Amino acid sequence: MSLASQERTLARGLVAPAVLWTLAFFVVPFLAMLALSFAHMEGRKIVQGFDPGNYLRAFGDWSQLKALINSVEITLTVTVISVLLAWPLAAIIAWRVPQRFQRLALLLAVLPFWTSYVVRSYSWLLVLGKNGVINQALMGLGIVAEPLALASTRTATVIGFVHFFVMLLTLTIYANLVQLSPNYARAAQDLGAGRWATFAHVILPLTLPGVITGAFVTFVLCIGDYITPQILGGNTELTLPQLIMLQMGRSGNFPMASALSVILMAVVSLAYAGCSRWLRLDRV
Repeated sequence: MSLASQERTLARGLVAPAVLWTLAFFVVPFLAMLALSFAHMEGRKIVQGFDPGNYLRAFGDWSQLKALINSVEITLTVTVISVLLAWPLAAIIAWRVPQRFQRLALLLAVLPFWTSYVVRSYSWLLVLGKNGVINQALMGLGIVAEPLALASTRTATVIGFVHFFVMLLTLTIYANLVQLSPNYARAAQDLGAGRWATFAHVILPLTLPGVITGAFVTFVLCIGDYITPQILGGNTELTLPQLIMLQMGRSGNFPMASALSVILMAVVSLAYAGCSRWLRLDRV
């Protein structure tokens, strides 16, 4: 056996466990869920077949379509706000904090990850509640006469998400910023570019891989999250994960829940296609 054949055999052997794992725990379950999404319910019984009725109801029933719209709107809002907050924070850590203190700054930035996800959500519920810190402060200062309805709203859900994802985006953007040579900015300024022109045409494009990577991860985790909208948003405005859980828990309609899950995965796939295509254009 030649050396090239041995290397190919070794490579296949190293890749095989990952391929088998992906097939067993992603491809096969997804195909089973896809097949179930075309089934229908007769009473409490699941009848297999090829019935697109679940997908027609998902897009034809306004209550279900609204859940998808809510999820996309909340996710896009969280992603945009998180990027706008994370970029300056990452720049401060990378450029303003002395290098010997940057690890400490990053450690402080990732502290929210050390806390239970559920605990963080309930903590925000206490902060935003009628007797929470914000309402007590506003009433104590005389700004409002009655407590504001902050909890169990879309705003509360967005705040809870942003608190978590800003730190994730900060790490991805920081990883790009620390690799940038200051010579890029100096060269742009020597050619007559001002600070804003240097930022818009040199610094920002070079950090876009980190921004888009973090934004995509934020999009995926946010649109598929059930806990934060359930705790902070309540049931006043359903998101798609909440609707999926209702279909399984209350209605026992697993074919409908499977169809909604496939739609959710399709949205994530479209987001991935958009990001990957744009990144390829950015590298050209």
